[in-house]
Amino acid sequence: MSDTENKPHNENEAPQDDTVQPEGEAQSEATPEAETELDPVLKLTAELDSMRDKLLRALAEAENTRRRAERDVADARSYAVSSFAKDMLDVSDNLSRAVGSFDEAALADVTEGVKNLIDGVAMTEKAMVSKMERHGVRKVDPQPGDTFDPHKHQAVAQIPSDQAAGKIAAVMQTGFVIADRTLRAAMVAVSSGPAAGSADSGGSVDVKA
Repeated sequence: MSDTENKPHNENEAPQDDTVQPEGEAQSEATPEAETELDPVLKLTAELDSMRDKLLRALAEAENTRRRAERDVADARSYAVSSFAKDMLDVSDNLSRAVGSFDEAALADVTEGVKNLIDGVAMTEKAMVSKMERHGVRKVDPQPGDTFDPHKHQAVAQIPSDQAAGKIAAVMQTGFVIADRTLRAAMVAVSSGPAAGSADSGGSVDVKA
């Protein structure tokens, strides 16, 4: 009797499957698991980018706020006396008119006491202008022949004069500026050139601010 016939047969033994799984199918079954592992990484990367963008925006906004605060403080420091300075302009104008109402010829016929009074008014006017300049308030005192500046001068008339067209012909009232802002524009008359009929007659000039 052969060994094959003597070997007991186990009916419960499962037959061995020697079939080799193709390499492509094994990779395809592993792909979903790999994608599942990468999804959290992509999600965290997106969240990180979003948080970085929000942080940069917050820093930019904080920097803009800081700059605005610094500018407001600088403006407050420079223009805090604007209201007070405007109230003092009338006083300065009156002192200037008082000093200008006397010329050298008139002073020759007055008493010593009157001369001292006039000198005192002149000194007061100069001291007031000096104190205002210390706080950033400066006088704008244009002269005939100066170029008209609509930011600092207010043209109240346009007249023929010996000055070239567009130049200041006469000054009615001095002006004042505080820092880089006009507190009160100087009132001037602007030249339209020589009178009509003269050889150097010129055209008009735009005097709008």
